[in-house]
Amino acid sequence: MSAQPLLLLPGLLCDAAVWEPQIAELGDQADCIVADYGSASSITEMAQIALSLAPAGPLAVAGHSMGGRVALEVIRLAPERVTRLALMDTGYQALVPGFVGEGEKKGRYALLETARKDGMRALGLKWAPGMVHPSRVDGPVFEAVLQMIERKTPDIFAAQINALIHRPDASGQLAGIQVPTLVLCGRDDSWSPLSRHEDMHAVLPRSTLSVIENSGHMSTMEEPGQVTAAMKAWLNA
Repeated sequence: MSAQPLLLLPGLLCDAAVWEPQIAELGDQADCIVADYGSASSITEMAQIALSLAPAGPLAVAGHSMGGRVALEVIRLAPERVTRLALMDTGYQALVPGFVGEGEKKGRYALLETARKDGMRALGLKWAPGMVHPSRVDGPVFEAVLQMIERKTPDIFAAQINALIHRPDASGQLAGIQVPTLVLCGRDDSWSPLSRHEDMHAVLPRSTLSVIENSGHMSTMEEPGQVTAAMKAWLNA
């Protein structure tokens, strides 16, 4: 079987480290391209950058966390190019209006203030404990997440916060996606809960739901074996 282009889309303050275990194991099935959004400040701009990095022609697209939202925008912008879609530990709705949405904005801007005042690692120490399974806080995966955050800057964080606050609502898009779609989530993801992925799975016509045991939000790093197995099956669908 020849390898197919696979566009990998990282999440907020993430980079290729999120996908390292998968890249190492999927080489016989996929030619992996990891997007770097630079200073892009909208989900649409991130999707456009990601598409520009991929080779011409058909491709599979996988997005983790914010990258899942970018993946949905990629397939909206270029549906003729996307042969498979993976939405992992992510969401699809716009910012909720009213009290809940204002609370989300307040929380994100407070983290940005920490980053500007005390540095990116201080931000990570506040934010990352909720990103991994409780058993991994202060462990090697947690440290890898902190180091990834430190590779970004407060200005990049500000741009990505803007993208998330003004994120598009993909609710009406899901039912029209006709490619094999992997919906994957850590069972203990407290940031993008399993219930949201069950909702997506119920609407997406050709979707498979994969629940990653013993994992929080950073499933690709926390339980790489489970995630890679699910991705291999998806690439063969």
